[in-house]
Order: sequence, then C-alpha cells, then structure tokens
Amino acid sequence: MTDSTTPTWERVRLDHPEDGVARITLTRAEAANAQDYSMLAQLNEAFDVAAQDENSRVIVLAAEGKHFSSGHDTTALNPDMNDFPTIGTQCHFDAEGAEGYMAREAEMYVGLCWRWRNIPKPTIAQVQGKVIAGGLMLVWPMDMIVCSQDATFSDPVVAFGVNGHEYFTHPFEVGARLAKDMLFTGRSISAEEALRAGMVSRVVPRDDLEAETLALAAHIAKRPMFGLTLAKQSVNNSLDAMGMYTAMQSAFGLHHVGHNHNLRLYDSLINPAGLQVIRDEA
Repeated sequence: MTDSTTPTWERVRLDHPEDGVARITLTRAEAANAQDYSMLAQLNEAFDVAAQDENSRVIVLAAEGKHFSSGHDTTALNPDMNDFPTIGTQCHFDAEGAEGYMAREAEMYVGLCWRWRNIPKPTIAQVQGKVIAGGLMLVWPMDMIVCSQDATFSDPVVAFGVNGHEYFTHPFEVGARLAKDMLFTGRSISAEEALRAGMVSRVVPRDDLEAETLALAAHIAKRPMFGLTLAKQSVNNSLDAMGMYTAMQSAFGLHHVGHNHNLRLYDSLINPAGLQVIRDEA
C-alpha cells in the first residue's frame, strides 16, 4: 500500500506491501527500465526514504515490465549535473579532459551503488527477464537476489572497449573464472547458473516471483532491526577485508582508461561498433 505521505517520483514508486517491508519499483518499463541519471537520482531518494522509515526493516527493489533493466540509457550520458543533488564528495563535473566525466561516473554510478550496498537494512532484489550491464549495478549492491526462472544476467560492454560496468564487483559476485567468461564473451548466464555461482539467493517460477520475494522479506522483517544491521555489516566488513572496495576502485580507473582510449580513436566514450554487437547478442 502507498499512503498520502509517501513521496512520489516519475521513474520509481515506493510502497509498503507487507508489515515491515518497503518496496521500490522501477517504472520505466517502456524503455526496459534503462537507467538515466533521473532514474538513479530518484532511486537514491527512494532508498533514503525507506532507509529512514523506522517501520521498514527490509527493502525490496523490483521492476515493472518484462525485463528488470537493460542497463544505462546510452542516449542520455551527459545531462546537466546541476539537475541532480550531489550525494558524495565529487565535484567539477563539467571540467575538461577526463576529469569531468570521471567525476560524473564516480558520483552517479560507483558512488550511488556503494551507498546502496551499505544501507543498514537488508535489501532484496526481485528480478525478472534480462539484467544487462548497468542493470547488474542495481542488483549486485542488494543483499539478496530472488529471480525468476527466465532471468538472465550479462555484462557485454567489453564490446564498447571498456573492461565492464562501473560497479566492478564481478569476481566477488560470480568468482574469477565465470567473471572472465562473462566479460570476454559477453554471454548471458541463466538463473540456474547464477544460483550455482552463488550470485542469486533463490530461483522461482515467474508467476511466483512477487509472492516469494515478499514472503522472504516479511520473514526477515520479523528479526530485530539492530541484529539485522549487525549481521549485514559483519558480512560487508568481511568483503571489505578481502579488498572488494579497493578492487572496484582500481577497475573503475581502468574503465576510464578505456573511455579515454575510445575518445582518442572514435571521438566517443564507447567504441561505436559495440552498439550493434550488443544489440545482436544481449
């Protein structure tokens, strides 16, 4: 349910379908929930509202439509940053050379994803259909992933001449061998393969996806909030001790080597030939 005090946005919706459960839904189904900066900024606001709500112990991230997310909206890569609140410490978004665009991606991609990863409440992604590149940047920061049997996951952006999407936690999510397989080939992995790799928590029939996700969220919401927070922080601290953040930042720097290589060769942030490759294969 959504009451009159719940904020509303154009690209996301927040409701409370179960006691103790907040649900954020991506509502850009007509574009396969492609992410522009407006969606990401609104999603961050919705996460803030849910995180600060004392009555919400678990946050579910869902999406309308056939596919969870087709990734970044490549038609809207350079919006006016003055239109969005700055959450982190990045600045000089319009600086020349590599400085400005790297700051944009550090703020809107890596910065927001890392922020969501560290929300002190359990988060669950409810996933159906395709999850492509930037779509993984929405589900991987979540603590658990429940997906339908038809869900597939891919990061084909090596075809753009970069190393992968910006929130580069691939080896931590699927292991080094499968990470290289996904990146080198651009292929999609199935829900069952993702389950075997430990990337997803549950695989359920498409018709049962919402009910199964909400049942899991409601079950978790019965636990003490502080206990859930401590458990989450303990696991996250373990990943941090393994070097997750450092590895991601290193990969982000290499990502921008790729962008700037493309600018010198093609006057574009991405290798334009990669667009058709991804359309044909994704």
